[in-house]
Amino acid sequence: MSAFNSAQEVYDETTKENIQIDFLINNAGFGVFGMFAETDWNKELQMINLNITTLTQFTKLYLKDMVKRKSGKIMNVASTAAFQSGPTMAVYYATKAYILSFSEAVGDEVSDKGVTVTSLCPGATESGFQAVAAMEESNVVKGKKLPTSREVAEYGYAAMMKGKTVAIQGLMNYLMANSVRFLPRALVVKITRKIQEKAK
Repeated sequence: MSAFNSAQEVYDETTKENIQIDFLINNAGFGVFGMFAETDWNKELQMINLNITTLTQFTKLYLKDMVKRKSGKIMNVASTAAFQSGPTMAVYYATKAYILSFSEAVGDEVSDKGVTVTSLCPGATESGFQAVAAMEESNVVKGKKLPTSREVAEYGYAAMMKGKTVAIQGLMNYLMANSVRFLPRALVVKITRKIQEKAK
């Protein structure tokens, strides 16, 4: 799905088969772990294309049909990473900030059209994400008991069905995501780097 215009291909196929999409869940995404000056640009470009471009195009294509029908629900998977900058995963955090901002704005635009847009913001989750991002040794993951993908999915589904705009899974995630508003930004960046760095 990181290939250019892949969302259009999926949309064209569902339209051709007369498949009506009532619920759109944009969940595909991956991260790259490491200092930005040292990471692989091609991987980051693929990540930007998948996390931002493909998600935005999927939303654009199916949202138009939902607005015409005056019904439909969209859930875009962001992250608690959306609430602050993230040293050692700079591009990934930035893509998630985009998803949160984009989803809130579009959700407001269609709030009177029978359509809802939910931004799901989980924290670290037990999945294959850490292995793909090569961050299994980071402080945020190593030795931690993480919520399962199923738990996060069930929470996100319930939030989408309620039409919630921003859904932060887990009490600690909720508190941490909201606490950054009351701290100096420079301090938040330093704390995030400490959490993200490889465990020693």
